[in-house]
Amino acid sequence: MTPTRIETKDKTNNPSRVAMVTGAGGAMGAAIARSLLAEGHRVVLADADRTALDAATASLGDGAYPILFDLSDSAQVKAACADVRERVGAVEILVNNAGVLSNHKLAETTPEEWRKIMAVNLDGPYHLSREWAPSMRERRWGRIINMCSVAMKTGGLTAGTAYTASKGALGGLTFSLARELAPHGVTVNAIAPAYVKTKMITEQLTEEQRQQTLKQIPVGRFCEPEEIAHAVVFLSSPLAGFITGELLDINGGLHLD
Repeated sequence: MTPTRIETKDKTNNPSRVAMVTGAGGAMGAAIARSLLAEGHRVVLADADRTALDAATASLGDGAYPILFDLSDSAQVKAACADVRERVGAVEILVNNAGVLSNHKLAETTPEEWRKIMAVNLDGPYHLSREWAPSMRERRWGRIINMCSVAMKTGGLTAGTAYTASKGALGGLTFSLARELAPHGVTVNAIAPAYVKTKMITEQLTEEQRQQTLKQIPVGRFCEPEEIAHAVVFLSSPLAGFITGELLDINGGLHLD
């Protein structure tokens, strides 16, 4: 699989920043992209699922630049980023949103599944951060926002071993990059959502699991994708420049610390 450029006509009027959102074909990624577009940014939509990416692009309209590539393949990431530089410009707001969920606990987690989940959930953000951090440093402005999970703090209530471990490692990457890049005007933060209304809830949990989970969430409902998007917009704004190395919990009171 090689990176595939998907052309769209740019009708925007010089938005202020270039953002990249991975997993843009999903409900949460599309909501984040939509909110960033509303702020006037140009948004690169990254996904490995052509059908989902086409649908998101059609719904978002002008200012969205879709590109199809596999996050877990470093060669594809490099080629895709070169394409983005040529076609849109250097990414200044990177939202590492893409993720693969597994509910398998240790005994059911095969080495192949472990590697697949780590490749997307951890290696992907590493590859993309490595691609875009240098130009952010040169500009002395940048935002990297990683999508972690409440699973990293709870040990995974319904999430499996590999997923939980991958999100914990992503939190560690967030802290490391935050300390490294802070002197250069680049902030690195993470969001730890719990039970957002995406396919992870609607398709990968049984109805019994959904009802049991709802009983544990003090606010009594699941999170809307737009609520995550609102937090991303704030963390990517100029007024969030003094916030770095932060892990923002959005879990309806499910986990308090």
